[in-house]
Amino acid sequence: MVEMVSRPYAKAFESFAAGNPDILCLSADLTSSCEVDGFRDRHPDQFISLGMAEQNMMSFAGGLGLAGYRPFIHTFGVFMYRRPYDQLMASIAYPRRKVRLMGFLPGITTPGGMTHQSIEDISVMRSIPNMTILETGDATEVESICEAADSIDGPVWCRVLRGSVPRLFDTPIKVGEMRELSSGDDILVVTSGICTEEAMRARSALAKAGLSIRHLHLHTIKPFDSKALLDHIGSVKHGVITLENHVTEGGIGSLVAETMADAGVGKRLIRLGLKDTYAHGGSRPYLMRYYGLDALALVRGIEDLTGQQFGITENDLDSARVEDVHSLVKAEAL
Repeated sequence: MVEMVSRPYAKAFESFAAGNPDILCLSADLTSSCEVDGFRDRHPDQFISLGMAEQNMMSFAGGLGLAGYRPFIHTFGVFMYRRPYDQLMASIAYPRRKVRLMGFLPGITTPGGMTHQSIEDISVMRSIPNMTILETGDATEVESICEAADSIDGPVWCRVLRGSVPRLFDTPIKVGEMRELSSGDDILVVTSGICTEEAMRARSALAKAGLSIRHLHLHTIKPFDSKALLDHIGSVKHGVITLENHVTEGGIGSLVAETMADAGVGKRLIRLGLKDTYAHGGSRPYLMRYYGLDALALVRGIEDLTGQQFGITENDLDSARVEDVHSLVKAEAL
């Protein structure tokens, strides 16, 4: 049974930042939605509310970085790069300020529709020089994201999970590494974020079908260990399949494709994710099924990759967690 952890970021950030005067908590009017309202109440001297003015917040954070502070910016991911992209580039990335960008609601983890779903943030951040990219996939990674981000001499983009988060791993994030979750030799599956749990749901059914899966989980997307990935690709017979909570252009599917192309690897690659589309509103399980980001979509992709039909249905997969839709839990319905 998977342990569920309630609001791991709230506890982790306060534990990490409290008493360290160089760390400042910045909020863009979504303080409770980003689980830092308790920190605001208990540590007001380290908290700054900048309102719904994200462009100003980026420049302000860059100035704090220049003054020797390490600001942690908290808001929904979309509001940290679509609207204030110029300030993010000029005030934070270009001068390589130690600003930690904590982006909540990655991909389709919100029913808020396209205005709130950061579906292309990885592709944007991968193209920005000096930017490090981390993504959380479970409670342990959420609990260690602050320390991991703060170890970087420069800006860091973080995809952060909130609310009730499963605990899948027992070791913290080690920047630059990847997790090997299974060591098969037929297919290499590469996942990140919430899609890792979906791949884990499919593992036993695929094993019963006689398929040996090698599964990698990526929490560090940039910088990326290409050599380690190539070693894993060389260890499987049939090819690679990626599954991500992001558009397939510019995310981990593209990262794997570029790595294979640069090395002249001739094995087949299938990339699963959002296919040139925005997502509409709905619960996470519904959206993952509708857009092909769940365990069954992975099984179908593996069938395509191998040219075999395994007869696996939803009933054969490990059970999915059923969560309350955010709108039933949070007053702002997001």
